[in-house]
Amino acid sequence: MTVKPRILVIEDDPDLNESITDFIRAFADPEAALNGADGLYLAEEGIFDAIILDIMLPELNGFDVLKKLRAKQIKTPVLILTAKDALTDKLHGFELGGDDYLTKPFHREELIMRLKALLKRTGHFFDDDGLTAGPFVVHVTSHEVLINDQPVALNGKEFDLLVYLLQNQKTIITKDQIFDRLWGFDSEIAVSVVEVYMSNLRKKLKPLKVEHWIKTIRNVGYIFQEPEGSE
Repeated sequence: MTVKPRILVIEDDPDLNESITDFIRAFADPEAALNGADGLYLAEEGIFDAIILDIMLPELNGFDVLKKLRAKQIKTPVLILTAKDALTDKLHGFELGGDDYLTKPFHREELIMRLKALLKRTGHFFDDDGLTAGPFVVHVTSHEVLINDQPVALNGKEFDLLVYLLQNQKTIITKDQIFDRLWGFDSEIAVSVVEVYMSNLRKKLKPLKVEHWIKTIRNVGYIFQEPEGSE
């Protein structure tokens, strides 16, 4: 199994939204929103690796969505997608914290290229392999984990959890974010499952004395970073 980046597509045209989600599905796990309010609600969860954001949206326009996200310190990369091509609109998007800009109509290949470029810059897309941190080496496509050059066998969700932690090094991740990311918004499983898998992951890391790379932030969540005093 390959861990795919999660992409939020906020576009009010149902046909275009469906087209975008369909042709990025080969390398990403898309979620769709058809208006600005729903898109903002989903984006505020902070579990997506990139957002494709239309500007002319009902209920809340794309500029307002972006402004509110950045005000809440949500730094998810945003590819602005709009029919407007005026320089002032582009500049306004960048001023609000947009990361790239694509004008409709666009070629499918250009959207994919720009989206992958955003994901690569933030460490959320891998052509073949990809994650390292101290003694940790994770080969995403082959589902292989090496710690101090020793292989560690992780099951599907344990592997996904470690990848998510490595992708967000030095960033506090809440239990709700982990749950929504790994199990999905609509899952009927209890959020407490996160603690179960975190405990299982730590047990597998303990023989190699690297379990302390995952620190619990009481009543908040977890953070993956080099323990103090490590060399």
